[in-house]
Amino acid sequence: MASPKLESNNSKKIIQKEVAMLTQLLDEATEKLVASETFAKIQELKKLATMDHSQELDNLVESLTSQEMDIIGRYFSILPLLINISEDVDLAYEINRKNNNKEDYLGRLSTTIEAVSQSDNAAEILENVHVVPVLTAHPTQVQRETMLELTNHLHGLLRKYRDVQLGLVNEDKWYADLRRYIEIMLQTDMIREKKLKVTNEITNVMSYYDFSIIRAITNLNTEYKRLAAEKGIALTNPRPIRMGMWVGGDRDGNPFVTAETLKESALTQAELILNYYDDKLYELYREVALSSNFVKTSDGVKELAEKSQDVSIYREKEPYRKAFYYIRENIQNTRAYLLYNQELMPRYTDLSDFKKDLHIIRDSLVENHAENLISGTFTEVLEAVEVFGFFLASIDMRQDSSVHEACVAELLASANIEQDYANLSEENKVALLLKQLSDDPRILSATYAEKSELLQSELAIFQMARELKDKLGEDVIKQTIISHTESVSDMLELAIMLKEAGLVDAECARVQIVPLFETIEDLENANPIMKEYLQIPMVQKWIQANHGYQEIMLGYSDSNKDGGYLSSGWTLYKAQQDLTRIGKQFGVAITFFHGRGGTVGRGGGPSYDAITSQPFGSINDRIRLTEQGEVIGNKYGNKDAAYFNFEMLLSATLDRMVSTKESDISLSHDYEVIMDEVVTDSNRIYRDLVFETPEFYEYFFEASPIQSISKLNIGSRPAARKTITDISGLRAIPWVFSWSQNRIMLPGWYGVGSSFKHFIDKDSGNLALLQKMYKTWPFFKSLLSNVDMVLSKTNMNIAFKYAQLCQKEEVQAVFHTILDEWQLTKNVILAIEEEAELLADNAFLKASLDYRMPYFNILNYLQIELIKRIRKGMPEEEVRKLIHTTINGVATGLRNSG
Repeated sequence: MASPKLESNNSKKIIQKEVAMLTQLLDEATEKLVASETFAKIQELKKLATMDHSQELDNLVESLTSQEMDIIGRYFSILPLLINISEDVDLAYEINRKNNNKEDYLGRLSTTIEAVSQSDNAAEILENVHVVPVLTAHPTQVQRETMLELTNHLHGLLRKYRDVQLGLVNEDKWYADLRRYIEIMLQTDMIREKKLKVTNEITNVMSYYDFSIIRAITNLNTEYKRLAAEKGIALTNPRPIRMGMWVGGDRDGNPFVTAETLKESALTQAELILNYYDDKLYELYREVALSSNFVKTSDGVKELAEKSQDVSIYREKEPYRKAFYYIRENIQNTRAYLLYNQELMPRYTDLSDFKKDLHIIRDSLVENHAENLISGTFTEVLEAVEVFGFFLASIDMRQDSSVHEACVAELLASANIEQDYANLSEENKVALLLKQLSDDPRILSATYAEKSELLQSELAIFQMARELKDKLGEDVIKQTIISHTESVSDMLELAIMLKEAGLVDAECARVQIVPLFETIEDLENANPIMKEYLQIPMVQKWIQANHGYQEIMLGYSDSNKDGGYLSSGWTLYKAQQDLTRIGKQFGVAITFFHGRGGTVGRGGGPSYDAITSQPFGSINDRIRLTEQGEVIGNKYGNKDAAYFNFEMLLSATLDRMVSTKESDISLSHDYEVIMDEVVTDSNRIYRDLVFETPEFYEYFFEASPIQSISKLNIGSRPAARKTITDISGLRAIPWVFSWSQNRIMLPGWYGVGSSFKHFIDKDSGNLALLQKMYKTWPFFKSLLSNVDMVLSKTNMNIAFKYAQLCQKEEVQAVFHTILDEWQLTKNVILAIEEEAELLADNAFLKASLDYRMPYFNILNYLQIELIKRIRKGMPEEEVRKLIHTTINGVATGLRNSG
């Protein structure tokens, strides 16, 4: 979880005290379960790790039996998890304390709205800002939902620790509960033995809504309106935070996502939010027991009460209760219809009818001087309806462009329109597709020609999207994304598929077509592609029907794997600048969907800094970004964390929208020239290692646990698009995950040091120039700060032990190339930052790593030994679970590994 840069010594002491207590409880639970010799070895390992006695650690780990490794691996996987919980609890306390005492912190919403209120168009900005975190379908969160629930219990108990110290909670009972949950955790399977199915992913993601997301968003929206009102800004219906979802709709490379999983995802979401309304309406039914003997009611409330089936004689003078009973009955029948097609009455045929009934009660309370009763549960429901409707979160659909092309080629051939579509020129493809979209009303699939399995599957999922939109509302599916967009025809091919389901015609697109530009080459070509696309009259009509917005998704993962960290970051930055300019040229509001992962190697890093360092003008009034892997648990695992992270995202977006710093508006041409030069050099250095060094492939597959990661049950999709021994086909998640595990973190920094050093050596004033850029340019500072953070999580001594797994000396030599670049990168970053050590401006993270790293370093020693045993002939099935436990533990310790 990101820190708001709260660096109080008191916090550090409390965390240390809590961690010591949790460690003691973990020790006591472990000691009861294992032989005394094994427990002694755990204590010895802890001692050696904190003293950094590498050789003695090696010797002790080598002597461990598989049974000992199992319990030791579990112990050292749980320990960093307990540290995480303590830190998250302390952060929540600090945020609440600062809020209640009106102290400032980075991202505080009240401070942000104060700044926005100074703008001439403050009301317009606050009314229309739209931030959408999108929970994705391929998590690296390897823990089971059961472990997440246990984590939540422990979080709740630690939230009471201050009350225990003050004598407000029975200490013996509290301590017994804490001990019990730690013992349960120690004896519970931490990882999945079976590979996740898409249905499991849907269920797992949904759990966060119950735990935290619904309440956090409704509370934030309420506070948002209150703060605006304090500044004299009356807002009509702002929805600053809404949620997105990829689970069940992202079928790029995932053959298990079908029309049925899309339906299940949408209906599971609908069920969750309708159950929420049902529960809350019952609370209101019990709570608002106002008697007509003492209060007046509007005619509208009386009408609702008269329709109610609550005919108890005890409700005759309780019209509000009867009204809530009627509304609840409508919701229950609506749920029966939407989920099970049961035609029960009364029910809501449209969300607006539900909102209308709630507003009737609200207005009556206000008119009759009972407005205070609207706060609490009623306000929460009113906000929830505006944000979540009957659908909860908008589901994105995604597929690779090659699939769309194959389907369209088959359709055109079966309709006797074009037999060899794939070999047409781009110009001829576009002309043919536009003709089909604008002039030909035929449904191409309505022939008796036999259809391939692929085409049937794709047509079915678009038809399902149509049915779900008709049933649950337009917002349930708003975007469909094209992976590997390389041409205008890629976008028009998707339009053809949408037309087959009645989702696109010549005037309107009910689902927006969103190109995803991923590789360095794709990003560089995005400019001419979008320029051509936006000139098409039919496309202009589609955009106009979408209120003038055109979304573009940017792929951080593949661009990083393709060209390295600096090249990816700079190419993405320039692409946004160019695409924003093109949008203005055509009168289109270009909005960006940032496909960020948890790690810097996949576009991650502190969300606030990432957003505020975007190019000036690139955030109009909306932004979407992916949230995935263990990052979802860290950010949204409890209501305090969720509220804080939503606040960060919203504040950062507003900050970027109103920023008028001169350096943002018009960067020095010299800065851009410098970046172009350094990035070109960095790209060459990175690709020389990854794609031009013959031994590199062998090094990666021998000096990392990639083989085990590919078998880890971290998601429903395959680890690679092609084969696990092909880096170009390997997915970004296992690529980055593997470099995190062997502690090199290569995708987040390689090529940075040499490229900047080459530039610095060219002129004696160049270092000072880079230092100035770091101080004055938010993008550049964020870019280098992320490298600083990544380097702080590396451990090249442990990385060397992984390198020794390589059998050939020339393959081991790759490590020394990496090590030289690591040392150079560290020196250069510190020189530009003008600091003596890494994390100089992030004491919170530095302290966190100091007391957690020695313990999860042990997991790396265990992992290396297990890899050795597999390679010496031990049956992999005997140690697979053990090695997966170590992978889980390292990921838990790093907190942003995927």
